[in-house]
Amino acid sequence: MAECGASGSGSSGDSLDKSITLPPDEIFRNLENAKRFAIDIGGSLTKLAYYSTVQHKVARVRSFDYSGKDAEQDHEPPYEISVQEEVTARLHFVKFENTYIEACLDFIKDHLVNTDTKVIQATGGGAYKFKDLIEEKLRLRVDKEDVMTCLIKGCNFVLKNIPHEAFVYQKDSDPEFRFQTNHPNIFPYLLVNIGSGVSIVKVETEDRFEWVGGSSIGGGTFWGLGALLTKTKKFDELLHLASKGQHTNVDMLVQDIYGGAHQTLGLSGNLIASSFGKSATADRDFSKEDMAKSLLHMISNDIGQLACLYAKLHCLDRVYFGGFFIRGHPVTMRTITYSINFFSKGEVQALFLRHEGYLGAIGAFLKGAEQDNPNQYSWGENYAGSSGLMSSSPELCPTQRARSGTFDLLEMDRLERPLVNLPLLLDPSSYVPDTVDLTDDALARKYWLTCFEEALDGVVKRAVASQPGSVDAAERAEKFRQKYWSKLQTLRHQPFAYGTLTVRSLLDTREHCLNEFNFPDPYSKVKQKENGVALKCFPRVIRGLDALGWEDRQLALVKGLLAGNVFDWGAKAVSDVLESDPQFGFEEAKMKLQERPWLVDSYSKWLQRLKGPPHKCALIFADNSGIDVILGVFPFVRELLSRGTEVILACNSGPALNDVTYCESLIVAERIAAMDPVVHSALREERLLLMQTGSSSPCLDLSRLDKGLAVLVRERGADLVVIEGMGRAVHTNYHAALRCESLKLAVIKNSWLAERLGGRLFSVIFKYEVPAE
Repeated sequence: MAECGASGSGSSGDSLDKSITLPPDEIFRNLENAKRFAIDIGGSLTKLAYYSTVQHKVARVRSFDYSGKDAEQDHEPPYEISVQEEVTARLHFVKFENTYIEACLDFIKDHLVNTDTKVIQATGGGAYKFKDLIEEKLRLRVDKEDVMTCLIKGCNFVLKNIPHEAFVYQKDSDPEFRFQTNHPNIFPYLLVNIGSGVSIVKVETEDRFEWVGGSSIGGGTFWGLGALLTKTKKFDELLHLASKGQHTNVDMLVQDIYGGAHQTLGLSGNLIASSFGKSATADRDFSKEDMAKSLLHMISNDIGQLACLYAKLHCLDRVYFGGFFIRGHPVTMRTITYSINFFSKGEVQALFLRHEGYLGAIGAFLKGAEQDNPNQYSWGENYAGSSGLMSSSPELCPTQRARSGTFDLLEMDRLERPLVNLPLLLDPSSYVPDTVDLTDDALARKYWLTCFEEALDGVVKRAVASQPGSVDAAERAEKFRQKYWSKLQTLRHQPFAYGTLTVRSLLDTREHCLNEFNFPDPYSKVKQKENGVALKCFPRVIRGLDALGWEDRQLALVKGLLAGNVFDWGAKAVSDVLESDPQFGFEEAKMKLQERPWLVDSYSKWLQRLKGPPHKCALIFADNSGIDVILGVFPFVRELLSRGTEVILACNSGPALNDVTYCESLIVAERIAAMDPVVHSALREERLLLMQTGSSSPCLDLSRLDKGLAVLVRERGADLVVIEGMGRAVHTNYHAALRCESLKLAVIKNSWLAERLGGRLFSVIFKYEVPAE
């Protein structure tokens, strides 16, 4: 067992250490900076929520003051980098069994340092039972919140902020979870909460919902009758028995009553005609497993039919199921899904939630934090600090069902700016950012997981090198390696842990883990050097382009964009070249490019379009720093500006690999403007605008973009979108349908992916698309 970083006092603290699989300070993280608490206590599980301020390092860039100095000295970098402390907000959610509640409260009490809160919001039946204990241990007043209001608030929050929150359960799939892309408008929906009984709620808006029905036959019925029938007192054990049972030994089927005549009725002979029907006439004992399975089917089918009838009554096709009866158990989800499909003839969809166990705690927290208006922000799941969905079929992986003694964690980071859809998406409700679903594609999943494992040494080396003055950089980098390696192993066995597994999610998880150990921008010095080199080359590249005839210049500009895109430190084929050959530059990259015709080649169509009227406004999503943005993107931007097209250049808000950030782009643009009158006047007249995307990912999700960028795109009437780079235009958005013209271009810098697409290393994607009239 791992040693505890800080232990609680007395016997309760000791018992906490002995009963869990992680040190308590890795469970109740950042507790010393906790500001506000909420708790949801059910019949067997406690869910604690708290808000904390997290201090972490960020890399800042700033222009030098060149007054009285020669700005063109060869040794002078284009800007300076400083590492500063930044404070951000984080929500923590911890789920554990009620048997640990006293030990956990002791640990929290001993580690509350900076909190000035006097109240803890509480919901769930246990809020009454444990009220005195909570107030005694934490010296906080318990304010009890309405259970249903908390559930609805929590459900709305996760549906809005976690893109792959909802999933359908498919019995015969591998894996069995199929995640849904969240609809931009989550309302209306039906929430069926299965606790001891069943509550059915119609949710119409953020604040408007009504209880429309329910049943006394719910999870408590299954537990109570199950205990009487099997003498098994534990809920999870009862479900485990059910997973091994054969209900047809106990239930009377349609074919048992009608024989072969059931076909004339249009019914399947395997349908249950009477739950427990055989037990009345059979002169024998039934196994616990068979009785548990029959009971589970009886209650799940009843709930499914009830939910289906209410959904049809209120003209709703989305039904979310939650409550302790679900708890990620495959057998339960399978029977409810079957029931809904059967009774609705496929018209109503049974949906489950990755974080359904946290809904009450999230809602209680939001109720207590209303004065801070947490809903005005966007939030993102921190993969580095979250457990992920660990449910699995008991028949396949029984160890995963033995959750006793473990704690589930969820962390949500507050994003600095609200995120919204790109207004130019053709249909936001059907937009899927990712090109390949690795959850489905076993071959691709195996390749990419291995690829990220093999790249880990290089990332660790780069992280250490980025902080030469730090005495503990190597130690932190090793902790990063261990955590990310552990995440990769989890995803090998549970590819659905954080929703749909994609190359994007693997990259984002790596960035989260790097930030966790204070490596905010491992490529900052690489970018600084490459930006400096590229800026010195810019005038020569522009002179060369301006000397060409119009048609030759258009092809040269596109080849420059593509050659610039070769400089991607995230691609091993490129990083190997860059590390072994420091002289590898812009012209050498052009030589690497595939000759035309390219793997995907719409260039002739694009050239023809350029002979027509200019676009009103182009939105360009940039990729890499250095040669890519300076010698590839900016000359292309300059040409569009010369045609009379306004340009919005969108760059990442935060660092990822060697991608250019918004702050870096401001400095780069300022330096280019000092050399080039076209860019200078465009910046001054606001015909060239630099914006941030709201993202810190090497990929691009057009459904989660900075609200300011979305407003500007609408105001300026953007009619061309340019997306460059493998991460943004191939791993994501390759199939994205837009309401305007688009250019998606990239160089394939991964030989496995190139082969899969029917090409070779350094094949070119140049995809010009015009929406159908």
